[in-house]
Amino acid sequence: MTQDLYGLPVSHADKATLQAIDDFIHGFIGFEPKATNVMAAAAQAPECCLANAYTAMLWMMLEAPIAPQKAEPFLALAEAKIDTVTPRERMFVQAIRLWANGDVPGCIKQCDEILTDHPRDMATLKLGQYHTFNIGDFPAMLRLALKCLPAADDIPYVHGMVAFGYEECHLLDHAETAARCAMSLRHDEPWAHHALAHILLTRGQVNEGIAFLESVADTWSNLNSFMHSHNWWHLALFYISAGRHDDVRAAYDTHVWGLAKDYSQDQVGAASLLARMDFAGIDVGDRWNDVADHIAERGADTVSPFLTLQYLYALGRAQRPESEGLLTAIEDRAMDETQHDWKVWRDVTVWAAHGIAAHAAEDWEDAIRFLGKSLPRLAECGGSHAQRDLFEQIHLDALIQSGQSARAQQVLEMRRTYDPDGVPLNLMLAEVYDQAGLPSLAAPAKTRAEQMRATHRTVPAGTVH
Repeated sequence: MTQDLYGLPVSHADKATLQAIDDFIHGFIGFEPKATNVMAAAAQAPECCLANAYTAMLWMMLEAPIAPQKAEPFLALAEAKIDTVTPRERMFVQAIRLWANGDVPGCIKQCDEILTDHPRDMATLKLGQYHTFNIGDFPAMLRLALKCLPAADDIPYVHGMVAFGYEECHLLDHAETAARCAMSLRHDEPWAHHALAHILLTRGQVNEGIAFLESVADTWSNLNSFMHSHNWWHLALFYISAGRHDDVRAAYDTHVWGLAKDYSQDQVGAASLLARMDFAGIDVGDRWNDVADHIAERGADTVSPFLTLQYLYALGRAQRPESEGLLTAIEDRAMDETQHDWKVWRDVTVWAAHGIAAHAAEDWEDAIRFLGKSLPRLAECGGSHAQRDLFEQIHLDALIQSGQSARAQQVLEMRRTYDPDGVPLNLMLAEVYDQAGLPSLAAPAKTRAEQMRATHRTVPAGTVH
């Protein structure tokens, strides 16, 4: 019996296989490409249950309809050895089987049980948080991470996961403490950087957010495409608020789009950033077409409601005919009672989808009506509150485009409470107050936007690393 890097027993693993397992664990929680080393090891060591279970999990992380089929051979090999391994390994294999079979609640429960006796099992913690995040159960995401303390207090990645759990529960001070703790143990912990990006954005600390993220951006260069692009996506949001259009486009072209164009998370990151650029009045040129081309290749992908809605927006925004087929697939998914989350699709996702489709067709009234039904419960579709803000912005754009200045004013002033100096936000307010016949309120909002844009012009353009 050997042990992994965090001291947990591993069955049937020689030295090379154990190294690949360690690469997987550290790569998975640290977002490093070396996580995939376990796939080659599994091919060379079919007797190693855990190597095959981890490989099956990596295939499931593909977030595509074909994922269970890709995972199945490795899951079968893991199950063939299930009677010869430790209880922890056996339970982990069962968790992946539950996931592959579509029983996400069962998978989460299994992860929870593993962590009760094995709080240093970082792969299981990350898997449990992944699923609780995707169903919008943020208190559970936090609880799983806290369960690993104090046993895993020396592991920086635990504190990063605790930080994000706190942040998604809107406990920002606790989140910042945990993120700073993670960075005190490992300055380049990317998930802690990510949590701090959320915290600073939510507090409206735009200058601080830019300064912090730019100071650590060089540590993201060797991460996998998701974490590299996603942390840059967060930096781009600060650039948008600051009115730094050139830096937004440079971040998009250099770091957000193009790393792995066929991967789900990279696709939605690009689509959601382009949408925000559009709404902020930033010229995106023909960038939508390339993103839509790659999303169209997914076909009728309804693996995740949160991802699917963004696929639909990108296809609609690029006026691709595939959007009609995807909308039909969403309607069908909402009627499939065999799926654990079908009520979310029925009660939330399908309404959001029709709102998005209406927005693409410039049917502002239907966009407002359908999105209005879904927005209060959109967290059930997954995604962080910063990511879900895309749908709030689509709804807001429909209000502005339809001339509903009274409703738009209410939304914009609420948004100004946490982004008081936002350049595009103040420009929108100026427009809305002009529409409402309140020039005395429009003028200071426009002046504020111009002052902030001038302030940020003192920062050399092209500071993107």
